[in-house]
Amino acid sequence: MRPFVFERPTNISAAVALVSSFADGRAPTQADVQFIAGGTNLADYMKLGVARPRRLVDLNDLSEPALRQIRISDGTIRFGALVRMGEAADRGDVKRHCPLLAESLKFAASAQIRNMASLAGNVLQRTRCEYFRETSWPCNKRVPGSGCAAMEGLNRQHAVLGTSDACIATYHGDFAQALIALDAVVDVEGRHGTRQIRFAKLHQLPGDTPDVETDLAADEVITAINVPFSEWSRRSRYLKIRDRESYAFALASAAVALDMDGDTVRQARIALGGVATVPWRARLAEEALVGKRLDQSAAETAADAAFAEAKPRRHNEFKVPLGKRTLVRALIETRDMKV
Repeated sequence: MRPFVFERPTNISAAVALVSSFADGRAPTQADVQFIAGGTNLADYMKLGVARPRRLVDLNDLSEPALRQIRISDGTIRFGALVRMGEAADRGDVKRHCPLLAESLKFAASAQIRNMASLAGNVLQRTRCEYFRETSWPCNKRVPGSGCAAMEGLNRQHAVLGTSDACIATYHGDFAQALIALDAVVDVEGRHGTRQIRFAKLHQLPGDTPDVETDLAADEVITAINVPFSEWSRRSRYLKIRDRESYAFALASAAVALDMDGDTVRQARIALGGVATVPWRARLAEEALVGKRLDQSAAETAADAAFAEAKPRRHNEFKVPLGKRTLVRALIETRDMKV
């Protein structure tokens, strides 16, 4: 790991000002100064030489109480950015109002990591693509314009949705699938003031610039995540399929929330994980279900719609049928929940 300067500001304004003074106009992932909270992702990549910031701004001493609070009121769950994953997953009222949120956090990592990782840091985690992590391989996400070794390499773990000619790296998070399915909104603060971003707009498709991963500027920090809950929130779940049950990333996952009238779907919220380059909202699948009786046939039709635009490669072709089966199972199990 290379030497770096470590700063610990005591409020958000000071943190933003500090980063602004050193930001060089590059994307946050390429900037010489970066925020750090739990550190479970960034510290790994600094050790590997993938991330090389010269200055870290630690957010853990920030004095604003709201950053560490979970509030439920007026049909919204508001998570402070520094709430730890484990705390949110274990909250009884979060489980009652929206099981999907708690399950996506519970299955995301080991207990030790959940107790360290912040919610905002979790949704901003970077890919675990082997070619991104190993600096001897070309990677457009790590070194723009260098190429993508995964295209013709071993790409079993890689994405089949949202890919481009420059990048097929999978987004490996779990919590983000729940947030995009439930139309979450994030509060952001930067040198130009505060703003809100729909979670669906936070992450950027790779396109020609896979190193630009989010809509955030280098000096902007997430302060809260707001999740509305409604008729579909209690009838919701997260299903994660992986190589092993303990501490593994998803090969395919499905975040599902349903508003039902008997066996008929009024509204559906669906997101897919383990198969896309960004948190992936399956809107075509949702549309295929509205007004339909949710049986095996309808679930399979929705799954076909979800993967209609998939572009598998040599080693990850299995993700298309696996992803479809995962979604079908999640839909049926969510339908059968006792709420």
